[in-house]
Amino acid sequence: MDNARRATEDADFRGPLDVTSAATFVLDEHDAVIGWSPAAQELLGYRTDEIIGRPVAAFLTPGGAPAPGAAPDPRAAAGRAADAAGGPLVPPFPEHHVHAAVHRDGHRMQLVTAVCPLSGTGRAERVVVAADRDRLREWESRLAMLQGLATESPLGFAIYDTAFRLVWCNAASEREIGRPLAQTRGELAQELYPRGRFVTPGYPETLHAVMRRVLDTGEPFLDLHFRAEQPSDPGREHVWSCSYYRLQDADGHVFGVCEDAFDISDRYEAQRQVSLLVEAGRTVGTTLDVLVTAGELAAVAVPEFADRVDVDLAPAVLAGEIPGGTGQGAADLLRAASSRAAAAPGPGSADGTGPDGGATGGRLRPLHVAYAEGSPQHRSLASGGLVLEDGTLVVPLRAGGGVLGIATFVRDGLRGFFDHGAVAVADELVARAAVSVDNARRYTRERESALALQRQLLPQHLPANSAVELAHRYLPTDDLSGVGGDWFDVIPLSGARVGLVVGDVVGHGLHAAATMGRLRTTVRALAPLDLPPDELLKRLDDLVGQSAQDSADALGTLTGDDDVAAGATCLYAVYDPVSRRCTMARAGHLPPAVVEPGGRVRFPNLPAGPPLGLGGLPFECLEVELPVGSLLALFTDGLVEARDRDIDKGLDTLARVLAEGADSLEDLCDRAVSELLPDGTTNDDTALLLVRTRELDDRRVAVWSLPAEPVAAGRARRLVAARLRDWGLDELVFTTELIASELVTNAVRYAEGPLHLRLIHDRTLVCEVADAGHTAPHLRHSADDDEGGRGLFIIAQLVQRWGTRYSRDGKAIWTEQALPVSSRSGSSRSSRSRPATGDAAGRAEGPVLAAS
Repeated sequence: MDNARRATEDADFRGPLDVTSAATFVLDEHDAVIGWSPAAQELLGYRTDEIIGRPVAAFLTPGGAPAPGAAPDPRAAAGRAADAAGGPLVPPFPEHHVHAAVHRDGHRMQLVTAVCPLSGTGRAERVVVAADRDRLREWESRLAMLQGLATESPLGFAIYDTAFRLVWCNAASEREIGRPLAQTRGELAQELYPRGRFVTPGYPETLHAVMRRVLDTGEPFLDLHFRAEQPSDPGREHVWSCSYYRLQDADGHVFGVCEDAFDISDRYEAQRQVSLLVEAGRTVGTTLDVLVTAGELAAVAVPEFADRVDVDLAPAVLAGEIPGGTGQGAADLLRAASSRAAAAPGPGSADGTGPDGGATGGRLRPLHVAYAEGSPQHRSLASGGLVLEDGTLVVPLRAGGGVLGIATFVRDGLRGFFDHGAVAVADELVARAAVSVDNARRYTRERESALALQRQLLPQHLPANSAVELAHRYLPTDDLSGVGGDWFDVIPLSGARVGLVVGDVVGHGLHAAATMGRLRTTVRALAPLDLPPDELLKRLDDLVGQSAQDSADALGTLTGDDDVAAGATCLYAVYDPVSRRCTMARAGHLPPAVVEPGGRVRFPNLPAGPPLGLGGLPFECLEVELPVGSLLALFTDGLVEARDRDIDKGLDTLARVLAEGADSLEDLCDRAVSELLPDGTTNDDTALLLVRTRELDDRRVAVWSLPAEPVAAGRARRLVAARLRDWGLDELVFTTELIASELVTNAVRYAEGPLHLRLIHDRTLVCEVADAGHTAPHLRHSADDDEGGRGLFIIAQLVQRWGTRYSRDGKAIWTEQALPVSSRSGSSRSSRSRPATGDAAGRAEGPVLAAS
């Protein structure tokens, strides 16, 4: 209550000399007191009965100084002279004068008086109004403050009635509105600022809504940011910090709202620009994609900083390369990103031609953009520096001493031009984005290099063959480089056989990929030697062990632990479509899944063997016979093992998917990956190779047993000629007779019997002669006087390739000849037309052994 009363008193602007509230007394012609107000009693302490009839000099004596700042007044001097002569004590009204007064209790006071003479026939001669000098000075300070607020203050003050019409405003508000109060009085607030809105979150957006809430609740609003076009400065938006509070009279009746506003456009713009840089640091460069980074730069600047932003990059940047530099050659750019505010015009061709980014600023398909000579963009590219022209600001993206592209910022007329602060912000924003773009460019280059390495290390196109149907999937866990340590391969071997390999190198990324490439290359080099799988793994193990030892010697350590090849696993299998037998061995790898034509799935009990490079234990082979249409699944542990899934559960899931089958091997690959890796990601590299077996039967294979006698060569020629004519390969009769005769003759002369001659009509014509010997012939140049040694040299000139394949019972010398063009398509159609199921009706179970 005391605070409320004190506030009411403080808000009383009637002044201490107002006759309704000040100390007032009436004097007669002899300056005797004939009237005394209660306020006079309160000020001087005299009761009415004590002071009436007494001269004014009893409590108010001449003396004192004029009020501070008052100029000497001749009338005041005349008053003092009159007082000395017995005249009036107090100067004429309304002049103020300071008098020394004596309170009833004896203490002295400094009073300021004002006198009003009276006319008429009564005794009253004049009315004197008195007030404490200090209180008067306080009141005059208030008046000066109000005068300053009305005329000198930079703050805009305005009073609106309950209908939101302007009642009064000070000079600052008049300057903002651009018209005097006499012309604007009575206008609605929203008519004065028609497109204005509050941008402070959590508050109404319109002036009337804010004033209505203040009138209804009585709660003042402080520091609301109001954004509008200033009436006296059209074409440019301003921001004000506004406060609103309700006005009411002494009786509590609400009669309006007071608004005070201060233009904070510069401060608001500076804060917004700092916030823009903070937001850019958070949102630009979140990925290592050049186009995404360019789009993030365009998106963060619209609409807070500009109405339209275009980001154009050099084509070399998108390819991960370093652009050539500035000048005419750098004008060939691609539109990487474009974003504009909803009300902003689309990118036109005044400065350049290019795609429209749309209001959403989505990711664009990069298209070439050309800028007219003399345009801001063209000048920026030519100079490599900033170019500002009206509402267009072009900033080059510089990194590493080169120009990656340009960013064009456009503001429309309402937002205004780019000042020095905005130019500095744009330069900083683009500089930060350029670092992210350059990082993305570097990553693109490194990733392209890694992918190129992957393309060289992994088979991109598996070789066509008649032995099996193939499908594969490869998922590296290292999404950044796109390569890993798992691998698979399909290797054509002699006798229409095929080698199947899958392996896993410890680790991920380029180091593991490079090691994987070494192992894959070694397997491809060893496989054509027709080594048994266990022997091939033994040689591969020796190589890895030797590499680890070399690494240890080079690093001065006891073991070669730094060589990631040590500990790698591998599974190698060889499938023969003639015998339908598959021989396999593994080095610490998971066994393959075998799916019979009826859908039964099993994992062969294949001896594990140690991982590569560890040594100490031998590798063992397992040979299984596969019905036609059987399915082999070779895979790495990344497919079936996960942090939240046991490997046995993964194997069960794989077996279920394989048993259910699919329309094609490609679909089955997709199903297996989606079931076992539902998120599309893996904690380990994953390789999957699906192989469906085929068979080459008596229609494509002929086998004869021959005695180890000289007559066997002639008999071989007749058998070969007859069978080739049956197959329609008359063009190959002569060369094949020569090959068979020479191989049989060598076997008769240098090896042991019995002999076996085999022809395979596949994608090539295979001719093999097997014997019981273990000594292989060698190709050499014969001297002019040598009587022999030329037969194998002649054969080598007639065939595509030849070689020796060893077995437990001896060896086989084999050759491959290209088929005539007329018969290649028929052979391919015949091999593809073989049934993919286990139905053996209409064909022999194995190759035919022809009579000798």
